[in-house]
Amino acid sequence: MSTVTASSRTRRRPDASRVITLVAALLVALFVALPLYWMVAASFKNTRDVAASPPQYFPTHPTTSNYGSAFHQYNFGRYIENSAIVSIIATLLVLGLGIFASYALARLPVRGKSGVMMALLMISLFPTVALAAPLYLLMRDIGWLNSYQGLILAYTALNLPFAIWILRNYFLAIPKEMEEVAWMDGTSPFRTVISIILPQAKPGIFTAGIFAFVACWTEFLIALTLNNDDAHRTIPVGIALFGGQYTTPYGTIFAASAVAMLPIAILVLAFRKAVVSGLTAGAVKG
Repeated sequence: MSTVTASSRTRRRPDASRVITLVAALLVALFVALPLYWMVAASFKNTRDVAASPPQYFPTHPTTSNYGSAFHQYNFGRYIENSAIVSIIATLLVLGLGIFASYALARLPVRGKSGVMMALLMISLFPTVALAAPLYLLMRDIGWLNSYQGLILAYTALNLPFAIWILRNYFLAIPKEMEEVAWMDGTSPFRTVISIILPQAKPGIFTAGIFAFVACWTEFLIALTLNNDDAHRTIPVGIALFGGQYTTPYGTIFAASAVAMLPIAILVLAFRKAVVSGLTAGAVKG
């Protein structure tokens, strides 16, 4: 009888833990999804419905005028173009520099490697607000205020240390035997990275690239500090300046935010398996 009771308890415990895990996952999903739903729903409401009390959880009179207002009244299309140019180029630079730097730190005999990694970690954790004023003075002196190259340089420098950490941890998880065979055949380190490492490191590269792109796409403080010209403003700064002295067009702000969220959602959904694989490899091997 006691044996049967013990076996039934062991069967109940996994079921209970599975239910608890499922409930916790649902709560986290709701916590994340509800603000996103409210943003999208509010983007289809008119001004009266957005400010209604009690709040309307569904658009009773759906309209797309907020989207039209964002693109025609506030030049939102230009902000998207600016963000795309800066984010894509900065992400490519971060990956191009980060791949070779992280490979050197993972595989090559670099003197002071631990000190370099510690310095990169400290730089990646440094508060951005402390860098705004020095970056402004630097870009002013070299004449790169209100320009693409100023933001691209700043974003590359800010996101490169974190990308190196992700890529280095992923490179450490790749078996070294294949590289040793290539070295015995006389392959240079550069050729080894291109032909051996990159095909196996795609999940880690996708992970670092998506993190860098999202960081550039959503960054606000540096973009506000370096570019005050409307022709070079990015999406976060442009949305923050919607409206006038006495009015705040919340519906238009929600509509622009929903459009700005689309590229990030597409990237995450398209490369979700690669991102999970890259993060898992980086967490296991370090």
